[in-house]
Formats: sequence, C-alpha cells, structure tokens
Amino acid sequence: MPSLENEPVPTGSIAKGAVWLETIVATLVQWVAAGLVLACIGILFSGVVGRYVFNSPLIWSDELASILFLWLAMIGSVIALKRGEHMRMTACISKLTPHKRMYFESFGILACFFYLAIILRPAYHFALDELIVTTPSLEISNLWRAAAIPCGVILMMFFCLFRLVRIGSVKVIAASTLLILAGFAIFYYCSPWFAGLGKYNLLIFFVGVAGISILAGVPIAFAFGLGTVAYLGLSTHMPLSVVIGRMDEAMSHMVLLAVPLFVFLGLLMEMTGMARAMIAFLASMLGHVRGGLSYVLVGAMYLVSGISGSKAADMAAIAPALFPEMKKTTPPGELVALLAATGAQTETIPPSLVLITIGSVTGVSIAALFTGGMLPALILGLILCALVWRRNRHVQITVTNRPKASEIFKLFFIAFPALALPFVIRAAVVEGVATATEVSTIGIVYGLVCGVLVYRQFDLKRIVPMLIDTASLSGAILLIIGAATGMAWGLTQSGFSQVVAQIMTDLNGGPHLFLFISIIVFVILGSVLEGIPAIVLFGPLLFPVARQLGINEVHYSMVVILAMGIGLFAPPLGVGYYAACAIGKVNPDEGVKPIMGYLVALVIGTLIVAFVPWISTGFLS
Repeated sequence: MPSLENEPVPTGSIAKGAVWLETIVATLVQWVAAGLVLACIGILFSGVVGRYVFNSPLIWSDELASILFLWLAMIGSVIALKRGEHMRMTACISKLTPHKRMYFESFGILACFFYLAIILRPAYHFALDELIVTTPSLEISNLWRAAAIPCGVILMMFFCLFRLVRIGSVKVIAASTLLILAGFAIFYYCSPWFAGLGKYNLLIFFVGVAGISILAGVPIAFAFGLGTVAYLGLSTHMPLSVVIGRMDEAMSHMVLLAVPLFVFLGLLMEMTGMARAMIAFLASMLGHVRGGLSYVLVGAMYLVSGISGSKAADMAAIAPALFPEMKKTTPPGELVALLAATGAQTETIPPSLVLITIGSVTGVSIAALFTGGMLPALILGLILCALVWRRNRHVQITVTNRPKASEIFKLFFIAFPALALPFVIRAAVVEGVATATEVSTIGIVYGLVCGVLVYRQFDLKRIVPMLIDTASLSGAILLIIGAATGMAWGLTQSGFSQVVAQIMTDLNGGPHLFLFISIIVFVILGSVLEGIPAIVLFGPLLFPVARQLGINEVHYSMVVILAMGIGLFAPPLGVGYYAACAIGKVNPDEGVKPIMGYLVALVIGTLIVAFVPWISTGFLS
C-alpha cells in the first residue's frame, strides 16, 4: 500500500488523538523490532564463536533465535503495514484518478482488517494450545513463541484503523465497508452449495477471491490469506487454526532467519562505503571504453547482489554512484532498462533471498544452491555485455585519460576487503563452517570491522533506522511466505497439486518440454505475484514433478529463479521494473522500448541455462 503518512489528516480532536496514539505505538514497535534484529544477530554469532573458537556450543542459541525470529517476523509485518510497504500489485489501480484510487486504498485496508479479524480467534487458541508444550533446551512454555502471532495480528488491526483515519473520508470508508460486508454475506449465504462443487471451489476462492483481491490492490499476503480462509471456512470442515499452524511453521523456519540478516548486511555495505569501493575499482578498468560504465553496472550488480539479497537495495547502492556520469552519454531510458535487466540477471547469485526461500520450501540443499547459482548469472551477464557492446559500438565517447596501472592497483587494494566479502560468505557455507543462517552474522561482523577500521565510514545514527528498515522488509517477505504456505497447503489438500503433477508428467516432450513450460509459467507468475510468493506457492507443487522427470533439483531451481526474475523486471506488470525507474528517477515510459532487447537477451540466456544443465550443476560435488 502506498504510504499515507504524508497526506493531510482531518482536523478534530479524534483525528489528532488517533495520530498521537499511532505515533506512540509505532515508536514502541519500531524500537522493539530494532532490538529483535540486534538480538538475533548477537545470538547466532555467539553460537558460531562458541562452537568454533571456544569449542563449547550454545545448545540453546538456535532455540532462542527461533523464538525471537517469529516475533521479528510479526513485528516486522506490523511496521510494513504501518508504512504501506507490503508487496502488492498496483498496475490496475495506478491508472485511476486520485479520487477513485482512494476507494481502492480504503478497500485494501479494510480487506486486511477483516482478514486479521477472522484469524485473530484461531491465532489466540493456537497460542493457548502451545501453553502446555515445553521447549527442549530452554525448558520454557512454547507460548512465549506462539504468542507472537495473535499479538502481531492485534497490532496490525490497530494500524489498519489508523490508516483509515488518515484517509479521512467517511463516505469512502462506508462504501468500502458495505462492499466487503455484502460480499461476505453473499458468500456465507451460498456456503451450503460450495460443499458440492468439489474442485470448482478452487476457481471461486483461489482465482476469484484471491485474484480479484490482488487486482484490487490488496497486499499479496492478505489476498492469499483471504482466499485460503474463505476456502477452508466455506467449503470444507477444516478448522481455521490449521492456517495459523501453517503460518507458524513457515515463518519459524530457521533457514529464513537469513532473510533479515542479509537485508541488514546489504544496508551495512552501502553505509560503510564497501559498495562504492567496488564500483570505483571497476570504473577504473572500464570507464574509458565505449559503454564502459554500462559494463561496470553489470559487474557491480553481480558483485553486490550476492551480499545484499534485496534487489531494491542492490539497485539503490549502484545507481546513484553511476547514473550521474552515465547520463552524459546514455539516454535515461537505456540506463534504467539495463539496471532492471541486471536485477533479473543476478537473481541466482548467493546469498539471494530467493535461493534461501526456495531451499526452505522445497528441501533443496542451500549450500548446493549457493554453489550452483554463480555460473548461470555469469552466463546471463556475458549475454547482457554482448548486447551492451552492440548498442554502444558506434557511440562517440569523450576523450578520457586511461588510468595508470598504479592507480588501478591502488583502487583494487582499497576495494579488496569489499571484493573478498562474497567469497568469505560462500566459502563459509560451502565448507560447512556455518549454516546459511549463521554465515550472515559473519558477514555483518566482517562488514562492521571493514567499515570501522578500513573504510572508516560508520554513521552510528543510521544503525537504528537500518534495523527498522530490515525488520519492515523482512516482515513483508515473511508474511507472504506464511500466507502462501497456508494457501499451498489448501491447494494440496484439495487435490490440485496431484492434478498439476499429472498434467505436467503426461507431457510427451519429457524434461525439455517441462523446462520450457516452467519458464513460461514462472515468467508470468514472477510478473503477477512477484518472486517469493510465486516460489512458495508453486515450488512445492512442481519440484516433485521435476524429480520424477529426472531433472536435477539445483538445475531446476536456477531455471525457475531466472524465469521468475524476467517476469519480475518486465513491464507492464513487473514491480522490479518500476522499482528500478524510481531509484534511477526515470519515467517508466522511457525505459519500455530499450528494455525489450535486454529481455530477449535474458530469455536467450535462460534457455541456454535450461538446456545445458552443466552450467548449474558442474561445480557440485
């Protein structure tokens, strides 16, 4: 949801009181979130130090981190809702007039509120059921962990009400409320008929309810949740507490704790100047050739992407450093097109959040994914460079002095600690020194040391805002994973997964046709649902089919991720493209034509990766 924080608030004591209360609650929630991120970093790093330095493992560290992680996921979701940062599709409503958009904003907020109201009671009972369960290491009630869900739901409901106050139009809110209540009444009245519809209910709830909600601008996590609870509550006898259990299971997965930690590492890289050092070194080698800074952009995204894990953070770290100089010789539309293309190209570079997510929901080894992800992105990068060369071969460049070897060596020496970080992270995972979750804390400590001792750029005042930003982005991602996991479970129980598996298995073309269709499917899903929701929802359904056809899981993961990345950064629906335009401060219309060539190059590269499995699996032991 777009943020309403800067919009005028209606005058009056009630409105002013609501704003005052919102500020107090938001401040407390943000400080709690910052503390939770710090605590998770400290606990996990202490576990690594205790195990490898003092040979005395902290047997309770993972358990405590898991408890705090669920709280971080829910509190982060609260902050994301307050800020309007939950992922959603806005392609349809963005074309409306401001007045009409207000109705959809109100509808989206109320849809979130009603979904949260529906799951509040099941969440409360789920937490009470955990009261009698005792954790093995800490020997405390599991209620301490499970209580995070109902507490997060209540806080999100509060902020939904605050956001409605900021809209300020009683007429708009009343119209949206009546529409939702009317829809609820119709579905409730028709519920006796749903039981006899069988699999047609999937079209009604997962395509109809969830799909229309997404098109109307309801955040994706809440749209998934609405479709799931409507399906279970109106067409089955399953208790809604099942949805809460699936959310808890998905959002408590220790592998996903790497998500907030790598997000924070990416922000830390930008703050300490490590990203700028990399760019300066690359520019010294290529800045004097035709399209040289375009090559630097491709190379810099390749290096930085493996650390931050967030595409928006990657682009925000690179674009401001390169665009001012590049705009002197290159049209803005071309720049933003290349920036978006490199975002899609680098989706498989570890430790990508998508790699971590796909490993957690499909059971594929994350160490193997980290190893297999480097070469596919390199292949796509080389194809993009070939296209850059073709587009710049006739460009007249200004005469620039080629840097001396001593200057290049000096910049390399300065950038070396930053250049070494991706290899430190990957080596630690592949060699088994730390898990994919723990290695993020090693990267954070490494980044802190480099920032303070090497680059001497460390702004203490930015730490708390960075921690809060980390919690917000992580909460938005993790709530989608929780909601999509519940939806995937509902699809599985309905028999839909067996139908999909049977259709895909019966394809006469074998593995090659299956890979080709998977590329088409995930390009579409990546464009409509964004990356992580598409992976969580359809990964568990399609990976078993790939195994039956003899396709290596790591290879299939790379194909799926690259295809999804193309959809994510392809106009007119791909939100990654619009993020690139916003970061580059370029009108989206200017980049549509230039990006088409880059998308073709990315498709060619993805097909090469799909039909040459060695590119993904050649370095696996």
